[in-house]
Amino acid sequence: MVIRFWVFGMGVQLIPRIQAHRTFSRVVARCGVVNLSIPGDFRKSPPNGWNHSSRRTTISALRTANCFSAQSIADLRMTVQPEPQSRSIQPMDRQLRDIQPGGGVVIRLEQAWGVVRRLWLKTFRRAYIRRMASLRKGEFNPCPHDVYDPRDLKYYQNQGGWHWETEDDPYRWRDNIPFARVGLAELLLTGGGLALAGAAFFGRACVTSGARQLTAAGLGFAALVTSGLIVWFFRDPPRSTSALPGLVMSPADGKVVDIEDLEYDEYIGGPALKVGIFLSIFSVHINRAPVSGRVIALKYRPGKCLNALRAESARENEQLAVMMETDDGCHRGIIVRQITGAIARRIVCWLKPGDELKRGEKFGMIKLGSRTELILPKEDGLVLRIQTGDMVKAGTSILAQFDS
Repeated sequence: MVIRFWVFGMGVQLIPRIQAHRTFSRVVARCGVVNLSIPGDFRKSPPNGWNHSSRRTTISALRTANCFSAQSIADLRMTVQPEPQSRSIQPMDRQLRDIQPGGGVVIRLEQAWGVVRRLWLKTFRRAYIRRMASLRKGEFNPCPHDVYDPRDLKYYQNQGGWHWETEDDPYRWRDNIPFARVGLAELLLTGGGLALAGAAFFGRACVTSGARQLTAAGLGFAALVTSGLIVWFFRDPPRSTSALPGLVMSPADGKVVDIEDLEYDEYIGGPALKVGIFLSIFSVHINRAPVSGRVIALKYRPGKCLNALRAESARENEQLAVMMETDDGCHRGIIVRQITGAIARRIVCWLKPGDELKRGEKFGMIKLGSRTELILPKEDGLVLRIQTGDMVKAGTSILAQFDS
């Protein structure tokens, strides 16, 4: 960015970056400048990229050079609009009645098991129910059923209301296992079921011969391999996130398949940059926050399940947009969009408007192959750190960086 000042009718250029103080002082020393004025057209229409940071840098340079007038400083202070304001928290999308809006067979089976479990607790463990009720926090029951312990809140944690502190949750150890807690049901039912089927086929192969033995052995091998792939899919390895300011981390594991300039995004409020990441069945499917900030809104849209590599999948597939605002004082709008794929049919997101997130914190997943998009405000200070074809990891790979 180049800013033009007029000194005795002669143009002097200054680039207000880190060396602005020394740059301006050298110009002043060489030209013998003793006074400076700000042209009227600059005051009325500052150049693109002129913001609070560059204004502060330039004013500091003027003071260091000792060649400013009170009017010059006043003129500079008038060139920037008021500081950006924080966005208002939006109501919860009415379509999001639980953390997995697309439903599914496994969630229904797990809910059916919850009915049996609660009946058993109510019959044989009344003291446990009373103790957990005494530790419970919150003002209302967000679930369509009775709530006896944190397991009953699994699919309704995005609705607010009752909850338990971490130290009072007897099942918090499940968060420490190297698999996605929201995928444990699929892991046990599908992965475990296929493993048992594989063992049964191998057992059959041991008591037969000829073509039947080969068929049984082949089916057993295929079942065990598929079971292993499902276990691998739901893995949740620990991640370490950089604490350096201004960084934007990847919200997903996978391959960067497109980087697109957007002329205007309604939520961002101006030009934006979209980064598309494809997650194969071999990727970790946990989504993580790209920046620290708070959730302003959630927008869910039902749709198709096209191949996530196809460009139209971003427009037509089922998706959930997490609209965030950074907590760095700039109040930048950031969007993370979870999109289903041909194999992935279930989006999971346990956030609600008003939630605070730290950079790299887990907030959801997409089950079995998908696409994740990140939309950033396109600013002069935005530096992209990736290119199409790069492989990235959620919470550890740096996608972009803001200068201020």
